[in-house]
Amino acid sequence: MMKYFIMYVLLCSYLLRPVFAQETQLMFTLDEAKTYALEHNKTLKNANSDIQIANMQIKQAVGSGLPQVSATLDYMTNFNYEFVFAMGGSSEPPQINYSLLDAGDIEVLKAIGEMFGSSEGSTIVMEDQANATFQVTQLLFSGQYWIGLQLAKIARKIAEKNLTLTTLDVKENVINNYYLILVTQELIRIVDENYKNVSDILMHTTNMYEAGLAEQTDVDQLSITLSQLHNTKNVMERNLQLSYNMFRMILGLDTSQEIILSENLIFIVEKIVNEKLFENNLNLADNPTYQIVSIQEEISQKNVELQKWSYAPTLAGFYSYKEKILETSFDLSPKNAAGLNLSVPIFSGGTKRAQVSKAKIELDKMNRTKELLEDQLSLQDKQLSFELKNAFENYQTQKENVKVAKRVYSSINNKYKQGIVSSLDLTQANSNYLQAENNYLTSILDLLQSKLKMDKLYNKL
Repeated sequence: MMKYFIMYVLLCSYLLRPVFAQETQLMFTLDEAKTYALEHNKTLKNANSDIQIANMQIKQAVGSGLPQVSATLDYMTNFNYEFVFAMGGSSEPPQINYSLLDAGDIEVLKAIGEMFGSSEGSTIVMEDQANATFQVTQLLFSGQYWIGLQLAKIARKIAEKNLTLTTLDVKENVINNYYLILVTQELIRIVDENYKNVSDILMHTTNMYEAGLAEQTDVDQLSITLSQLHNTKNVMERNLQLSYNMFRMILGLDTSQEIILSENLIFIVEKIVNEKLFENNLNLADNPTYQIVSIQEEISQKNVELQKWSYAPTLAGFYSYKEKILETSFDLSPKNAAGLNLSVPIFSGGTKRAQVSKAKIELDKMNRTKELLEDQLSLQDKQLSFELKNAFENYQTQKENVKVAKRVYSSINNKYKQGIVSSLDLTQANSNYLQAENNYLTSILDLLQSKLKMDKLYNKL
């Protein structure tokens, strides 16, 4: 019974193995792949972290203008150092009108006389001290503080736009690799189909040769063609694996994760072809790169204001309370203190003026950079429009060429079976058909990539 039970378990494991293997596969449409990448791509996660960092920098900038509270505890010992007051006993005592003094004043004079009346002076022992201090400071006025706060908020806007630009890059990479995988798979399918056809023809030709109805060169020529197709397929399969590995990295998947692309290449192409390909207009305000440069221009403007505010005074207030834990007998410091601190820049040796001039130059430079980007984006729009039109026209031409090449190949194949044409003619027709299919799929990829570049420029991915 134990033997049969083990055999049953092994049989179930073998039968269920494909089911479990299928459960580990991930299937993606193009939209699903983009959505997955936006959630798991590591570059995008870093871009999101940059926004969080920018938020913390804003809080840091705000906090520098809020009340600053600190507490300190200090202890000091003088090792019972004795401090001697000696006023010089040989000098004549001052003439004092005692009638103008009250009883308290007289007592103070007696104490002073006891301390300084003799030539030996008086001794004060420096006792240990310990204090606990609580202090509050508040920035009341600083132009640079407000400009710095605005700059921190603008920096967050740049981080957000960088996230948008990174998102576009990730979407572009996902779509481009999706297209590349589908095209490569289609090429492999065509090569497989052609390989099967050539194998059948080789078998037929070999039988004819053995019957004395064909030449040895016919068999050799077809064998070479079959070997070339085999090598071509191997190269394509290796390229396909490389594309899959790149696709997994973009999606944030493990390199061993099995994935399946569920969309059909021809369906995607027909969907794009049926769109209005050439009716889009460039709006610079929608372009993420232009948005980032515009924000950088705003930063340059704020930087000029920041440097100008360096000429303005800064005002701060403070309050401190000192609790005397160990107090000496000779301690004149108060427990409570408050005040204002006004800092007025007067002369900096030309440093501030140079900083303002530098900020203005950087602003002019950024203005020219923005104008240059406008020209570059306009030129890129025209260039991509030309490329898209060329790709579309080439796609239509290659699509017709495939139909013609396939008809020619089928005709010559039939004639070869009837012994009307040679194997060289058949091999040439087969090569022409494969080249036509390759050109057709290449034109599809060019069309898809041209449309992808245009959509990225228009921020429509």
